[in-house]
Amino acid sequence: MVLYRRASNLRSSFRVLAQRNAQIHSAATGRDKVFRISEEVQDALATGKPVVALETTICAKWIHRYTSTKPILLGSQGLYFLGYPYPENVALSSHLESLVRVNGGVPATVGILEGKALVGMGAEELIQLVSTAGSGNTWKISRRDLGFIGGLGLRGQKLNGGTTIAGTMLLAHLAGIKVFATGGLGGVHRGGENSMDISADLTELGRTPVAVISSGCKSFLDIPRTLEYLETQGVGVGTFADGRQGDVDFPAFFSRDSGVRSPQTVLDEADAAAIIYAQSMLPVKSGLLFANPVPEHSGMAKEEINSIIAEAVSEAEQKGIGGSANTPYILKRIRELSNGGSIKANTALIEANVVRGTKVAVELAKLKRREGAAPQRDDSSTFIRPQVLHLPLLAKSDPSPSTSEQLIQPVDILIAGSLASDTMCDHQPFQTAANSISPALHTSNPSNMTQSPGGVGRNVAMAAHLAGANVALASVIADDLAGSALLDHVAKSGLRTSDIRQLSSSDGARTAQYVAVNDANKQLVVAMADMSIFGRPELESLDYWMSKLEQSKPKWVVADANWSPAILSQILAAAKANGAQIAFEPVSTAKAARLFHKDNDFFTSAKIVPDHVVSLASPNHLELTAMHTAAREANMFESEQWWTFIDTLGLSGSGSQDRLVSVAGRELVQERIPQQCIQLLPFIPNLVTKLGRKGCLLTSLLRRGDERLTQPENAPYVLSRSLSHDSEIGGFYMRLLPPFAEVKQEDIISVNGIGDSMLGVIVAGLAKGCTLEEVLPVAQEAAVLTLKSPEAVSPQIRELQAKLR
Repeated sequence: MVLYRRASNLRSSFRVLAQRNAQIHSAATGRDKVFRISEEVQDALATGKPVVALETTICAKWIHRYTSTKPILLGSQGLYFLGYPYPENVALSSHLESLVRVNGGVPATVGILEGKALVGMGAEELIQLVSTAGSGNTWKISRRDLGFIGGLGLRGQKLNGGTTIAGTMLLAHLAGIKVFATGGLGGVHRGGENSMDISADLTELGRTPVAVISSGCKSFLDIPRTLEYLETQGVGVGTFADGRQGDVDFPAFFSRDSGVRSPQTVLDEADAAAIIYAQSMLPVKSGLLFANPVPEHSGMAKEEINSIIAEAVSEAEQKGIGGSANTPYILKRIRELSNGGSIKANTALIEANVVRGTKVAVELAKLKRREGAAPQRDDSSTFIRPQVLHLPLLAKSDPSPSTSEQLIQPVDILIAGSLASDTMCDHQPFQTAANSISPALHTSNPSNMTQSPGGVGRNVAMAAHLAGANVALASVIADDLAGSALLDHVAKSGLRTSDIRQLSSSDGARTAQYVAVNDANKQLVVAMADMSIFGRPELESLDYWMSKLEQSKPKWVVADANWSPAILSQILAAAKANGAQIAFEPVSTAKAARLFHKDNDFFTSAKIVPDHVVSLASPNHLELTAMHTAAREANMFESEQWWTFIDTLGLSGSGSQDRLVSVAGRELVQERIPQQCIQLLPFIPNLVTKLGRKGCLLTSLLRRGDERLTQPENAPYVLSRSLSHDSEIGGFYMRLLPPFAEVKQEDIISVNGIGDSMLGVIVAGLAKGCTLEEVLPVAQEAAVLTLKSPEAVSPQIRELQAKLR
């Protein structure tokens, strides 16, 4: 006998376990201790978005003191500064990342912080890095230094570092990034045939398959020998024509021409992307160098800069300045002798390279989505795009609604959530034994496989529809077979399809799919989900979501956390603007934090009750903790408004432990579940925390005049009353509701969709005017029905309609 299974969306548990398996594997390799890819970059790479790597030495340069071997930030007494001082270097880095975003890409700034290599750095991390440059704990990092700084970090030395071109290339490749935009490449120094002074950048290009966009190499280097060395290393080199006809020179950093002909001429970004794509299809492990000439209006005349360089190089030779100190000294003198002209050119070329690199990455992403079917160009450089045939769409992919769609079709509830194809694989061993319950790894296993429509949004919509509410499902699919099948199912289920947007698969869109592998007891072993379509940039338009809300006029909007934070922010903003109550379904521990993500700026910048955004959330206890942690890390509990509100209720932020124990039980209090609910209440005034066999914990703020404040039977659950007569809030209510029923193991058919069914019935009841106390027992009953049903949402929920009237 077991109590009915956790009344939560078990898809959350599926993903938790899958992530845990991945973390265990990562910990086994140890890489996660010295290497991290940001969530934004991981998501971009997984969904095929264009990603551009940026280095950190482009914003803060290092040099060795002539009498020391320790890397020190230039600018101190006796040292030379090259680049941009703090905090201008932070502004430059932010500006370069903005250039990537404006041109359609995702920036991945690379650096070392506290011994860990980061691919994708947040603003605070960048500030921490560049503001500490100059200390002995901040290094200039090339390939050779990565093991040292990582290993010493493991030993407790929290070292920081800015990555050079070589270091950035290696880490970008490790993350799976193909395009890297920078300033100028290192090269063979003049006299390098004797000194063997050759930049590690060149060797890295010979062994790391990353495309580097730079303005050639520094003009005081030996450009012919640099190109010869790159040829020896097997590096493809091309220069962007940049509007010029015929062959062009390889650029000389500060000037567009060097007098040395470029090995190849690249017409535009589409050509560069095609070259990158083609090389990735071949067993070629070297990189590519695309030289981008400095903008014509900012470049320096070749004769002028050559004269300045000759003088700077001569001074360095006379003073015996060589090795790692040579380049910084020469660049310093070039800046001085050019009266700042080199700085103007330097800034312009860096910006131009980042823009050019982003456009290349965008074209490469398009090419990958077309499976390499690049549009052809004729001799006049115009593109002839192949004709694409599209299947008839049941819902327009154009965000502008048609005339018929503009008609107002009021509903009780609009579900803005996921629609997916679910595949369940239940292990069925040939012989039942204790050691055969779980499927064997790395081989085929006998199983019973079923496919069904799913997705959190679809499940919640179906449950609410079966409970008697008038429901619309706003979701997105691709024009593939899975998408067509799902549209047909939605239509046959009685839900309208006009709010489901259909995207073209030729643009890389894929209908969401979820696959779960269960053991013989129907307990999850591992799950895989492809939900990338819910982060598509086409859905980030506020106007799009405003049109959906204006057409539907819903009382309630349910948003699930499968959407990217940016899209979720627009959904919440549109719902709030149209006066709808909002319910939030966290989906999983990883996605629950999206409510407090920095890209969900509408929620994180919102005021507390009564100006709150989300009225109801239904996490399980793991998702509750994830939400609480995200809110704390976003400093949501630090505002004066939050503290004032907590004080007004006479709460300490954690509540009186004895009172909490009296309503929630000692075990939950020890797990800090009631305390977390209290701290989130100013932002989400109603929380239904699903606790599996323990039932669910209802936590609510009561408006002044609420009957529960004066009813004797509710007195034990009113833990605090407002101390302010000016407040709209009358008190704070907490109640633990036991599970609806016990369910035998043999009666469990499917654990998929339990939490979704529960939320759908809750919102259906609230839309009909029920209170949470009235609707929760009915919602728990719906969860039990789904537990005993082979479908993600039990059709028997229809029988509960009378209980919601």
